[in-house]
Amino acid sequence: MIQGTSAIDRPVERRRGWSRNRVLLAAAGVALLGAGWWTLPRLTRWMGSDRSADLSRLRLGEVSRGALERDLAVDGRIVAALHPTLFSPASGLVVLNVQAGATVIRGELLARIQSPEIDSRLQQERSRLLSLQGELERQKILARRAALETRQAIDLLGVKADSARRAMARAQRSREEGILNAVEFEKAQDELRLAELEHEAAQRRAELEEETLAADLRSRELEVERQRMLVTESARQADELLLRAPFDGQVSRVDVQDRDAVTSGKAILTVVDLSAFEVEIGIPESYADEILLGTAAVLRYEGEDYPGSVRTLSPEVQGSEVRGTVAFAGAMPAGLKQNQRVPTRLLLERREDVLKVPRGPFLESGGGRLAYVVADDLATLRQIQVGALSVTEVEILSGLEEGETIIVSDTTRFESAKQVYLHR
Repeated sequence: MIQGTSAIDRPVERRRGWSRNRVLLAAAGVALLGAGWWTLPRLTRWMGSDRSADLSRLRLGEVSRGALERDLAVDGRIVAALHPTLFSPASGLVVLNVQAGATVIRGELLARIQSPEIDSRLQQERSRLLSLQGELERQKILARRAALETRQAIDLLGVKADSARRAMARAQRSREEGILNAVEFEKAQDELRLAELEHEAAQRRAELEEETLAADLRSRELEVERQRMLVTESARQADELLLRAPFDGQVSRVDVQDRDAVTSGKAILTVVDLSAFEVEIGIPESYADEILLGTAAVLRYEGEDYPGSVRTLSPEVQGSEVRGTVAFAGAMPAGLKQNQRVPTRLLLERREDVLKVPRGPFLESGGGRLAYVVADDLATLRQIQVGALSVTEVEILSGLEEGETIIVSDTTRFESAKQVYLHR
């Protein structure tokens, strides 16, 4: 029988401080308090919000102050600055010497139009010119012969007048000596006067004949000159049947087949100058009044920006757009190709020291009057007023302060909720 445990009991010294279990319990309590402190405000915001959204799926933008360039983004297409289309000058058969894509040099024969009508007309005009030139030469010979005959007649009448003068001188001496009677003396006077009158009349008649012959020759010369002009015009028309390259370049398009029958004014082919390119753009009709010749532009090609300016503007609207061209202001980038797409920005104006935010779908979602301002995982809907718009930024006139952050992505799914909780 055991009387007691005093024989086997021994005293144990009690440890000072907290036990392991108490430490673990205290740590767990602290953790619970910390979690409550961290989650309570968020829980409160979540419970007070109308909707929630994943922050990682939203794009945010900061309200900042600085310069804003109001610009217009348009689609551009690379075109050659010189790209004339050659047309058929007359009806006939076309004979092609090149194909699309061929490289040509200035003056090279590209195509020929076979027009029997123009060729026949040229031969006829040349034949008539030769005939008129022969008639002119013949008229010159006749004029020289007529002038010779007239001069001969005048000389003969001059001799006759000299003979009458000598006879008159003899009659005068005989009359003074009393040898010649009055009748013979008066007859000598009459013959002298008659000879002088015939000589004078022949001289005047010769002058008139010379003028007549000169007028006839001038008329023939003018006729020949007129015919020569007709030959020149016919030759020009015949030369136009030969379609030649206007400059060094490349044949970009051929609109007909070899040996096709074409009419006057039919497009045959197009030649482009590969040494000078420009960008063809379409400007929305609503912005047409703001775009002027010389408006600055930025052309983006393969990730780099190139300066340019508006060179031409169409005076008419086609398909709600005004067509225009933009020329490179400096060196053109290498490797440009015809019809290649090039994004283009037209710089309308530059505003300094404005409040602005990045442009995004929020502008369309809120109609430019609403924005969600982000603070402490909570997005609050706020009334705003926007001003000038650029491709990448929006001017803020009122409703936001510098340094604030807003949601710039699409906010349609929030359905105009007053507050949206943003979780991660």
